[in-house]
Amino acid sequence: MELDEDSMRLIDQFGVSLIDPDEIKNTKVNEITFFRRGVIFGHQGLDLIIKAINEKKPWAVMSGIKPSGSFHIGSFMTASEIIALQKIGARAYYCIADIESWEDNGITFEESINDTVDNLADVLALGLDIKRAYIWRQSEEDIVKKTPYIISKFITTNMMKGIYGDKSFGMYMANLVQVGDILLPQIKDEPMPTIVPVGIDQAPHLRLTRDLTKKYSEKFFLPAASFHFLLAGLDGSPKMSKRYPNSYFTFNEPIKSIKKKIMNAFTGGRDTVQEQREKGGIPEICMVLKLEYFLFVEDDKYIADCYKKCKAGELLCGDHKNKCVEIVTKFIEEHKKKKEKLIDTAREILNL
Repeated sequence: MELDEDSMRLIDQFGVSLIDPDEIKNTKVNEITFFRRGVIFGHQGLDLIIKAINEKKPWAVMSGIKPSGSFHIGSFMTASEIIALQKIGARAYYCIADIESWEDNGITFEESINDTVDNLADVLALGLDIKRAYIWRQSEEDIVKKTPYIISKFITTNMMKGIYGDKSFGMYMANLVQVGDILLPQIKDEPMPTIVPVGIDQAPHLRLTRDLTKKYSEKFFLPAASFHFLLAGLDGSPKMSKRYPNSYFTFNEPIKSIKKKIMNAFTGGRDTVQEQREKGGIPEICMVLKLEYFLFVEDDKYIADCYKKCKAGELLCGDHKNKCVEIVTKFIEEHKKKKEKLIDTAREILNL
């Protein structure tokens, strides 16, 4: 996988370090598929996390979801990273960004409740351990609502425009609330290294948060971040987007719809079966393989075999799609059963 020009610009501009596979090879984080496969390609402050793990000291992972629709592939990636980090020792902190949902999408707090419960049930079904997690709604958490007032004395309107562009004042406030989200583990509990899994497009926001952290408290650790590649659209569009319905699927979609989208996914196949057998496919651009590589297959041997057989012309796109459909739909069906049993638990956690 290669980084595009915009990503490289953000890496250079905001001081993101690329991850060297050799440097993490013998660490606990390398047990996580996203790190081992290079899906997470960059970081800020990962050394603090590794040090805390090695010294058996407290550390945290913080992220969340904007309750503006059904749980989708992008939500799945971030939630999976949080759960994987929790499994190797992190305290998990999960935010329901309903203030952002209001400012960005015009969804009131009351209107977002159904998605809030539904989204959280999805995360619980994926395996988040609620005994070692703190979960909050922005609109109900005093810590994050107070933070903008504490840190705003260090910020000017021009600074916010420089980072986020010309936005409404409400969006600027929502971004400062997110600073509170990231600092919450240290404000609420104790100073400790905290990692935030994000896409590279969030590098400017992490820079702002890191710049403001020491102004909030000299005792705090600078928040760390891991940066992951973003999946392109299943249909070959540059990114997954609601504007392109065939570019992604949600976990609430009918299985038939998910199957259809995978069967129509963009691949690196040749024009004819004969040509593919003779020349081999181009797995590097195949969205079916990327869907498995990023999210749905943990078996490295399976991924390597698919890549090799595609290159050799031994694996045809139709056969690969059928196998991927089998893997994904089985996962989604089992997930839905688990989720259904956890709706009430999600409501209890959120006091809804």
